Amino acid sequence: MHKIFKFILATLLSLLFLFIGFYFWASSPKFSEATYNKIIETNYPQKNTKDSVFSIVTYNIGYLSGMTNNLAVASSKKLFDNNLNTVLNNFKSLNPDIIAFQEIDYASKRSYDVNQQNEIAKLGYKYVGQAVNWDKNYLPFPYFPISMQYGRILSGQSILSKYKITNLDRVVLERNQTNPFYYDAFYIDRLAQIATIEIQGKKLILINVHVEAFHQETRRIQMQKVVALFNQYRKTYPTILLGDFNSDPAFTKSTIQSILNLQNVGNAVFLNGALPKTFNSEKPTERLDYIFYNTDFIEMIDGKLLKEFGQASDHLPLEMQFKFK
Repeated sequence: MHKIFKFILATLLSLLFLFIGFYFWASSPKFSEATYNKIIETNYPQKNTKDSVFSIVTYNIGYLSGMTNNLAVASSKKLFDNNLNTVLNNFKSLNPDIIAFQEIDYASKRSYDVNQQNEIAKLGYKYVGQAVNWDKNYLPFPYFPISMQYGRILSGQSILSKYKITNLDRVVLERNQTNPFYYDAFYIDRLAQIATIEIQGKKLILINVHVEAFHQETRRIQMQKVVALFNQYRKTYPTILLGDFNSDPAFTKSTIQSILNLQNVGNAVFLNGALPKTFNSEKPTERLDYIFYNTDFIEMIDGKLLKEFGQASDHLPLEMQFKFK
């Protein structure tokens, strides 16, 4: 009896140590934080417009998982390849000067290790600003079945530009303080990615954000920081604030109102007194994505919801055409 008890105890302790070891290994990053923010200059040929009108797109690309994003369902490589082709074909046709992405994968098991940023940059984007916000050896989500878990993940926010990115800052927004430690160890960093872009002798400040989705109080705190950053730059420079704000004006205590209520700030794709919906892409019912700009320095020429991207992501992208005043 004593031997059986010792065997059971040894087995349980071994399993405990294995679990603890797995936890620390899985939640550890693969790369150093010093590499999370970088400007990349590619060799891909591009054609810059000589016009005075420029175009910019914001797109939560949902790592090209379409409507399977965050669901415990098998997603084939064919699905990702087809979604990538849809995105490439549409961007080739639109030919925007700048694209800002959220939820884009650089080397993740869940998206078959395709560097999505690099594949899109091949369309002719010489300058890339990369900000990693998720770097884990193994991500145990979705929880069940285990075969559906994301595994190794490297993901973030990206700015692709035909014009030179001269500076790039990665601002980590405050985390949800109510998350238990074991959950927080695997949680995504929410970022404000701030790029300085030189366009025909002018300096454009672009702030690309992905704000908290699941906890309203954290979202409110993060939005206070985002608004402060926007105000810091918009009084002096042409400034565009865009991304996935995870807030619809119809929500109770909607945090997006803190920007909608600002003076001298334009809201692209605000049509006939209504905000076209961006989420979800199959049956859009919420406006979560926005392009804001300071009207003292920037004039919007046109703006539209890009329905032609279909369900390559669970979000729909927005485009704004603008010129400097």
